[in-house]
Amino acid sequence: MTTQPQWWQGAAIYQIYPRSFLDTTGNGVGDLAGITRKLDYVADLGVDAIWISPFVQSPMKDYGYDVSDYRAVDPLFGQQGDVQVLFDEAHKRGLKVLMDQVLSHTSDQHPWFAESKLSRDNPKADWYVWADAAPDGGPPNNWLSVFGGPSWQWSPWRSQYYLHNFLREQPDLNFHNPDVQEAMLDVCRYWLDLGADGFRLDVCAFYFHDRQLRDNPPEPEAPRGAHFQFNPYSHQRHTRDISQPENLGFLERLRALIDDYEDRVLLGEMHQENYAQLHRDYTAPSRLHLAYGYDLLGAETLDAAVVRASVEKLGHADDDGWPCWAMDNHDFTRTPTRCGVEDEPDAAVVALAALTCLRGASCLYQGSELALPEAQLDFEDLQDPYGKEFWPAYKGRDGARTPMPWKAEKPHCGFSEADPWLPVPPAHARLAVDVQDTQPGSPLNRVRAFLDWRRGEPALRTGSMVIHDAPDGVLAFTRDDGQGPVFCAFNLASEGTCLDLGHAVSGDALDGHGFGCHADDSGIHLPAWGAWFGRPPGAQAEGTRA
Repeated sequence: MTTQPQWWQGAAIYQIYPRSFLDTTGNGVGDLAGITRKLDYVADLGVDAIWISPFVQSPMKDYGYDVSDYRAVDPLFGQQGDVQVLFDEAHKRGLKVLMDQVLSHTSDQHPWFAESKLSRDNPKADWYVWADAAPDGGPPNNWLSVFGGPSWQWSPWRSQYYLHNFLREQPDLNFHNPDVQEAMLDVCRYWLDLGADGFRLDVCAFYFHDRQLRDNPPEPEAPRGAHFQFNPYSHQRHTRDISQPENLGFLERLRALIDDYEDRVLLGEMHQENYAQLHRDYTAPSRLHLAYGYDLLGAETLDAAVVRASVEKLGHADDDGWPCWAMDNHDFTRTPTRCGVEDEPDAAVVALAALTCLRGASCLYQGSELALPEAQLDFEDLQDPYGKEFWPAYKGRDGARTPMPWKAEKPHCGFSEADPWLPVPPAHARLAVDVQDTQPGSPLNRVRAFLDWRRGEPALRTGSMVIHDAPDGVLAFTRDDGQGPVFCAFNLASEGTCLDLGHAVSGDALDGHGFGCHADDSGIHLPAWGAWFGRPPGAQAEGTRA
């Protein structure tokens, strides 16, 4: 591994859910041209890259995560040429572009599956996971689908069951077949040749299954978090259906492909079970560059102890691999609502600042810079099959997927001239981009100012990290790249506190980051949702602002 800092190690990555970003065609669905039109907005945030959720051809049973053609743009989002324009315009603005790659499964409308299901001896017969029924006619084993019920679907075409870890319309590919691996590598090579700067790998621990189809054992611990309690999937320990050792070999092949191109990156999605060990295994040399899990995405409190525990669980030494930190994305309830801080916009700002200063990359989900709360939708508005299946115990993911509010006074907040695929809630209009643009202390302007300041502090991107003990509610650490170390303290609590200057080498205050804390002889005074940044005594950082 190279010892030179890489752009991705401390990258701030802005996730775009294309259906909900900007509609330029009047069909109520966002599109690639809409992303291109708003690239100046994204670049002005101070991020380094964008991750775009799937835009390839799909019947949209799971809104792009059911692929029917890996190389074709879905007409909802535009044409093939729109991708090249987007890549080119992003690169002109210094933005990298990561594509979402869904390699573990396809749509049941993919031509590969259409052929595979016809017989047990056709050229694609072994491209998916097929199995005979149990002696009583039931599924081959006890494996469960994330989206509810058994993960096996009977097919009368072959008189066999096929595996689906998600919807029955999302059959799992058989990665034990070398031809499947080659086909997936060819898909990735196609988009790399077009200019993609890398991939976010959807559920990348799901590629392989246990060849013997042995049962999963029960999960002895109670499921943690409201997101998991309602779903019987959480009552199994998934030792057979996912996270198989063969996954690592394929990731090494994919990494070798990526390394044939300059400055490309692999960002993997890890599931919750055995996350720390998975992260170490999957981000080891010659595998993933970055990986993220659900520790913070599923956290129900905005708490310094929770963040510290996650950091320490993953490790933060040079040989621990590089994490990617996120508290929001398209699959989880938005942080202000999930963590009970909807009335505290400063909480969203300090949380984002803290994550972008930890060792590793960070993901900022569209609308998080506006401190958007979760949209409250009626059942009749839901599109998410996951939410429909488990309503009302779980309301699904649509509340985090509603359209971006660009202009408060425009119909549908300027997202579309037509009725959008999901409604824009009135609460989001009050937080629209054009409203926050005019407010110097708005979450949007504070995020812009902070990420711009962060660019001038290399230690916050690629430096080592040492965590310091601190009062309850405070996350404190030092980042050091050997040139200009930075001491950071974040108060992730609704009450102010004082940090003893002697507890760590906090040094002289740095300015320009937008947090107005002050210090005196008694210590650093951190207001609720405040932060402090200092340079240790005697340390200098050439080219940085102090």
